[in-house]
Amino acid sequence: MYDKLRFAMSKEKRIIIIQVLLFIATFVTTTIAGAEWTYGKSVYVEFGWSDFVSGLHFSVPFLLILTVHEFGHYFMAMYHKVKASLPYYIPIPPLPFSIGTMGAVIRLRSKVPSTKQNFDIGIAGPLAGFVIAVLVLIYGFATLPPTEYIFQIHPEYEKFGVNYADSVYSPQHAQKNVIDVTIGKNLLYAFLESFADPARVPNPHEIIHYPYLFAGFLALIFTSLNLMPIGQLDGGHVLYGLAGHRLHRIIASVFFVGFMFYAGLGLEYIRPSLPLSELQWSIPLYILFLYLAFQGLGLPLRDTIMYTLLVFAAQYIVMVLFPTVTGYSGWLVFGFILGRFLGIRHPSSEIEEPLDEKRKILGWIAVLIFIVCLTPNPIQLMER
Repeated sequence: MYDKLRFAMSKEKRIIIIQVLLFIATFVTTTIAGAEWTYGKSVYVEFGWSDFVSGLHFSVPFLLILTVHEFGHYFMAMYHKVKASLPYYIPIPPLPFSIGTMGAVIRLRSKVPSTKQNFDIGIAGPLAGFVIAVLVLIYGFATLPPTEYIFQIHPEYEKFGVNYADSVYSPQHAQKNVIDVTIGKNLLYAFLESFADPARVPNPHEIIHYPYLFAGFLALIFTSLNLMPIGQLDGGHVLYGLAGHRLHRIIASVFFVGFMFYAGLGLEYIRPSLPLSELQWSIPLYILFLYLAFQGLGLPLRDTIMYTLLVFAAQYIVMVLFPTVTGYSGWLVFGFILGRFLGIRHPSSEIEEPLDEKRKILGWIAVLIFIVCLTPNPIQLMER
């Protein structure tokens, strides 16, 4: 018995060491990413200690939001006496256009028995993280530097003065072979921005150089993804509590199909304007991609094939009739992960019980948060 207890304790210590190392690695990678995004300091060219310190303005608020989100889940699980691990942070090596992390997760080590407990644990994370994200954005807008700040990062803009955007992004002055990063604002970001000094509000092309705004904006994107009413995402737990098993299955399936439909409209490789020599291989590959993703719907083989072909046909018709209509292909990878690995359905709870009024109110608040944080086209990368 003593040996078993000692083994269990040593195993727990190893897990904690792994979690600490993952956090340190994530802290380093997000700090490097912050320096690269904000100040254009590449770790592969010339990167010093002062550059690393400058990246803290991004990594600290971003990881704070992420950590509060995960501990929202953790403490609510502890409250309901559900065993849960501390967060596992997921670092990403310093790569071009990386934010240094894929987020963090906690593992539930015991089953969540009731609908209410599932709801509480699911909603606690996004609500807690959302509050911190809003505070970070408020701080970012309240402490905006003068417009001339951007000249420290882009000295080539200075010759155009404070109205540089009119010239820099005009076709005749635009630099060639430069990757242009544009942020797509959501409702909440636009609302908070309306209270800031208009003379200091950054151009959408330059928000990446304002670390607190960029960290807060990314946190809102992560919040909206977590609150999608699908499977066992946080939003899936919320929907399951609000609507029950049957309605969850219907709403989640419809939402997922619509999500993939919109995302596919942004895929350039299946555009009807492309030569037939390219379409003859890109279209079959895309159809296979959709089929693998739609397997997450849990339908019979015939129905899965039917939905796959119907969605592709509808996408292609829209591209032919409305060539200017486009989606955001960046969501396709996330949709594939949902459909192929996480699943669209929510498993039944052992104890099915309706939510009380307070929980229902919180659930609808979460739906509202999802709407105001949703950004159809969050980040556009275009070569000028």
